[in-house]
Amino acid sequence: MTASTVRRLHVDLQAPIARHWCGGDPLRTALFNALSMSFPVGEQFFIDAVRGGFEALPADRQAQHAAQLRVFVGQEATHRRIHTLFNEHLERQGLRNRWAPRVLERMKMFEGADPRHALAMTAANEHFTALLAEWLLGHPALLEGAEPRLQTLWLWHASEEAEHKATAFDIYQALQGNRHWRMVWFRRATVMLVSDLARQTLRNLHDDGSLWQTRTWASAFHVLLGRGGLVRTSWRPWLQYLRHDFHPDQLTSPLASQWLERHHDAFTPLSAPDRS
Repeated sequence: MTASTVRRLHVDLQAPIARHWCGGDPLRTALFNALSMSFPVGEQFFIDAVRGGFEALPADRQAQHAAQLRVFVGQEATHRRIHTLFNEHLERQGLRNRWAPRVLERMKMFEGADPRHALAMTAANEHFTALLAEWLLGHPALLEGAEPRLQTLWLWHASEEAEHKATAFDIYQALQGNRHWRMVWFRRATVMLVSDLARQTLRNLHDDGSLWQTRTWASAFHVLLGRGGLVRTSWRPWLQYLRHDFHPDQLTSPLASQWLERHHDAFTPLSAPDRS
C-alpha cells in the first residue's frame, strides 16, 4: 500500500478528554497516551530525516521519490499537529511527558552526520509504527469503549502509518544505504522504543494513581501477552526486518485501505501526488 493522499481529519479536540478515555481502562489509556507523547517530536525528526535524505539524492532520483516525499511530509505533519492538541489535554490532566525530552537529546547525535543514519533510524521506527498500526487495526477491542472521536483519531493515524511505511526505507535504499547500518539502527531503535514506551506508560499510570491496581496488571497481561496481544502478534513481523531481502511492502495487508474506504466521511482529502 502506497501513500497517495494527505487528509484533514474531522475530529474536534477542543472538548475535554476523560482521564481513562480508553474504555475506562487505565493500562490501555496510559499506553496510548505514552505513544502520543512521543509523536510530535518523533514525527518532526522523521520529516527532517526523510527531507535530508531526499535532498542528498541526485536530481534524477529525486524525481522518482518526489510524490512519496510530499505525502509522507504532509501526513506526518498532520499527525504531529493532531497529537500536539491531544497531548495538551494530557498535560492539563497532570501527566508529564518525559519521553519527548529524551528524543530531543538523542536527535543531537545526528547533527552533521551522514543523512543515511537518520534515515535508517526513521525506517526502523516506521517499521515499528506500521506493526503497531496493523495490531490496532486488526484488534478493534483495543479501543472498545473509547469515545468515537478518539477511536477515529487513532485508527486514522494507524491507517496513514501503514500507507507511508516504506518512504524512509525506499530513500535509504536509493542512497545506497547498506544493511549493516540498517541493522545497527534497527537494534538501537528497538531498545529505545521498548524502554521509552515502558517508562512513559508506567509514569502515566503512577501519575494518575493506577499503577498498583490489580486491574491494571491484568489488562497489561492481556494487551501485551494475551491472545491478540501486542507481543504475540508483532514479534514475527518485527523479525522480518532482519531479512536481507526485506521491504516494508512485504507486510502489507488490506486493513488500512479498508478502514479509510469505510470512513471516508471522517476526513477531507487535501492532495494527491502526480502519478506520471
